[in-house]
Amino acid sequence: MYELRSLVDCHCHLSAPEFNDDIDSVLAEAKKVGLLALVAVAEYSGEFEKIIQFCKGHQGFVFPCLGVHPVQGIAPEQQRSATVKVGLDFSPRIASTDDQKEDQRQVFIRQIELAKCLDLPLNVHSRSAGRPTIQLLKEQGAEKVLLHAFDGRPSVAMEGVKAGYYFSIPPSIIRSEQMQNLVKKLPLENLCLETDSPALGPVKQVRNEPKNILVSAEYIATLKAISLGEVIEVTTKNAFTLFPRLLQVPHK
Repeated sequence: MYELRSLVDCHCHLSAPEFNDDIDSVLAEAKKVGLLALVAVAEYSGEFEKIIQFCKGHQGFVFPCLGVHPVQGIAPEQQRSATVKVGLDFSPRIASTDDQKEDQRQVFIRQIELAKCLDLPLNVHSRSAGRPTIQLLKEQGAEKVLLHAFDGRPSVAMEGVKAGYYFSIPPSIIRSEQMQNLVKKLPLENLCLETDSPALGPVKQVRNEPKNILVSAEYIATLKAISLGEVIEVTTKNAFTLFPRLLQVPHK
């Protein structure tokens, strides 16, 4: 049994420039709401070293999440990435042709192979590509999967549930009908919490912070008509199952 305030942020961007001036106070506020651990995801390859050093400075609380974003058609120092925050982004402005989509699939497949080889979970970005992302993950035999801020339909997400995948829910759920419908349909046993800080906060265009993880938990409890404690206990257990290295966190 976990304490009432024992949360895990499975996907946030602590190395984002929005946190350059006050990261220590941001983390202090996060601890106040009961965050046990944060998975810090990179946005581009140039952030890798910053993330690693940051995690060393907050060992046992912040954990690194490194990998490549599917869109690589820019200079290396500007390449967006994540850890394996990788997946498919079929937004028209990103992938308007079949060739562009195929390039993304090939990058994604290589990341899946690497994660399987290293026995690491996949933290997956999919935008306007829910069904092809889940299909490709299943085809490639991916088992440890977190679908971050999934924007697809519940019926598509259920294919991921059947494969044993998890879905992380950001604070923007309070203003997203799509996300609300998703949470209503998906089993709690397949849900995790995330903030995607500094994006996807409860208020649009206002900097999101890890402390807002509690907003996600409270809203899930309301939608499912269950206690906040149950949401926290199950989502934290799910996070430890998916990210076993988080078990280094001293918890009760």
